[in-house]
Amino acid sequence: MRELHLGDRNVPAIGLGTWHMGDHAAIRGKEIKAIQAGIDAGATVIDTAEMYGNGRSESLVGEAIRDLDRQKLFIIDKVLPSNASADRMPHSLDTSLKLLGTDYIDLYLYHWRGAVPLSETVETLQQLQKTGKIKYWGVSNFDLPDMEELLDLLGGNQVAANEDLYNLSSRGVEYSLLPWQRDQKIPFIAYTPVGAGDERGNMISNPAVKQVAAAHNATPWQILLAFAIRDGNTLAIPQSGDPKHAVDNVNAANIQLTDDDLTALNKAFPKPTSKQPLDIR
Repeated sequence: MRELHLGDRNVPAIGLGTWHMGDHAAIRGKEIKAIQAGIDAGATVIDTAEMYGNGRSESLVGEAIRDLDRQKLFIIDKVLPSNASADRMPHSLDTSLKLLGTDYIDLYLYHWRGAVPLSETVETLQQLQKTGKIKYWGVSNFDLPDMEELLDLLGGNQVAANEDLYNLSSRGVEYSLLPWQRDQKIPFIAYTPVGAGDERGNMISNPAVKQVAAAHNATPWQILLAFAIRDGNTLAIPQSGDPKHAVDNVNAANIQLTDDDLTALNKAFPKPTSKQPLDIR
């Protein structure tokens, strides 16, 4: 199973996303089983955020992991820009910890840039790290200029990861951001790695994707995930509320795409030849 180094851990390259999960009581039990099934299949990373359902996703994760060994898990959470100040972030973090039912978060991300000065956010994240309530901190929805600005700040070089939208159909970050992060040894986290809506439909129905999937006795979704993590520096966090699908997602980390596979996929969905605006959803 493909892995990458994140914080002080080697973790499987496919984790469990939770965006849009926890919002509906009627399927809550199934969603909890999906998270637990993914963990049983080998996933250790769970990605959530205070924004997701205004805490309902965090609460769902907390219930799903209540009886599990916390030290074997790697939990990623995110603070909203409106809460990324020195006076608000500590309270926001404590609220997330309570909902998760844990006393620490492995990786705490600044969800996207807002009005709070970046230097204040970084300083606050570092202070919270010293308390032990977060082990590492990072950012999300940062493009290359944002990352370069971050690294120029005092302590900015302690950033542990950057999370952006990335999939076979949305490859803009490949032009400059991904190579830069590899050079800087900053792990990349890919959200929406199998796309959404029409974008997802176009990818999973594409003949090249289907052909590669058949060659690996895999599903098109699994090929999209194998593509996203192919560089060894990327963690993909697909979301699924279905236990079987969650297990299939995790098992995609076992797929090694060949040069011929990549040639076919690149022909169907060409990599960028110029700088593209950061895709944010």
